[in-house]
Amino acid sequence: MLLRSLNPVAVARGDDIPDAVRIGDSTLSRSDVLGAATSVAERISRADRVAVLATPSVTTVLAVVGCLIAGVTAVPVPPDSGRAELEHILRDSGAQAWLGEAPQNAAGLPVIPVRLHARSWHSYPEPPDTATAFILYTSGTTGPPKGVLLSRKAIAAGLDALAEAWEWTGADTVVHGLPLFHIHGLILGVLGPLRFGGPLVHTVKPVPKAYAAARGTMYFGVPTVWSRIADDPESARALSSARLLVSGSAPLPVPVFDKIRELTGLALIERYGMSETMLTLSTRADGERRPGWVGVPLRGVETRLRDERGGDVSRDGESIGGLQVRGPMLFDGYLGRPEATAQSWTEDGWFKTGDVAVIDPGGFHRIVGRESTDLIKSGGFRVGAGEVETSLLGHPSVREAAVVGVPDPDLGQRLVAFVVGENVSETELIDHVAAELSVHKRPREIRVVDSLPRNAMGKVQKNQLF
Repeated sequence: MLLRSLNPVAVARGDDIPDAVRIGDSTLSRSDVLGAATSVAERISRADRVAVLATPSVTTVLAVVGCLIAGVTAVPVPPDSGRAELEHILRDSGAQAWLGEAPQNAAGLPVIPVRLHARSWHSYPEPPDTATAFILYTSGTTGPPKGVLLSRKAIAAGLDALAEAWEWTGADTVVHGLPLFHIHGLILGVLGPLRFGGPLVHTVKPVPKAYAAARGTMYFGVPTVWSRIADDPESARALSSARLLVSGSAPLPVPVFDKIRELTGLALIERYGMSETMLTLSTRADGERRPGWVGVPLRGVETRLRDERGGDVSRDGESIGGLQVRGPMLFDGYLGRPEATAQSWTEDGWFKTGDVAVIDPGGFHRIVGRESTDLIKSGGFRVGAGEVETSLLGHPSVREAAVVGVPDPDLGQRLVAFVVGENVSETELIDHVAAELSVHKRPREIRVVDSLPRNAMGKVQKNQLF
């Protein structure tokens, strides 16, 4: 059973948790979730796909769980979607109705309400593990968002591999305030607690004081969240009693890693994944935590690096290559995009992530960035933008940094760094990188900006920097 803690037999015998799900001021017991979600399932059981406006609310949780009980595919929709994006997701997914609520700029689809106090104890057979549980839409940085097909068995395999790496059990209380339309907030942050049995506390917004007040054992956040917590020492110290602090969805600056460890006594867990693969790499609860590195393959996962000609790349901790993965938690393809699906896989069955990375002799991985934007070919050298960004973030005048390659008639591409900070000296930063890394990795230009454009998960959208 995908959501093991919602086993009707266990709930019926009184094995309940009074605060299984708490989102803001709303709290549901385990039996509340089962009863209300089963009532949802009764109303949608004849549907194929429904759209869920993924607000941070118990309505979203009940809608998603109702879909899983009924075997109906859920299409989580970002609440801040613009009209064009919204129309694309609805048209592309083939969603037949809105489940829970509809956005103001949506029209044409019926709305099926989610009633928080309705209860049903009807028993549904477990859907096939090959059934598509979710269609998650990518960020669309290289065109219209693509629908990623995630099966029930992929979700179960991914969560169980994480449980083994993180020693995650029903004794853990998960705390986060992440969006509920991506892997991190929805599958890890909602389905994880419902699979393993521990409470979920969603803070609605991922602000330091809310995290501090939650008193959990596992905290999930993106680097922006951890940076704000690091700047709030009182809230950070309140997390000292936690078991794991987890960062993902974007690279974590080393200074933030160091400051959180200083304030809490805990070294952050860093991990790597994407919509198509869920999580495939992570540092372990019982293993080394190296700032800037995302750890080792999870159980059942294999990785390799390939150069531009498809050849092997050395696992020496320095050589950069395209990261390819395979494992039981990978997606079933892009909805209605057979060509894009075929192009994302090698002939021998490896998924091409589009990210570039290095792997050290011990199997530790460091993600350099996206091959399309973060692998910069300058003066005959291959330079990873992430390595240069990490160096810049180590300078006291820099709060945020993004490095890109721009066309150059002499070098092919030259490195340009966009930085947010105070009292920034272009010459000092260029010299800092040249001394810490090497001369050919130094930015040729520093541009000071007020902020960096980021998406909902905190990733810098480099295509908007120009």
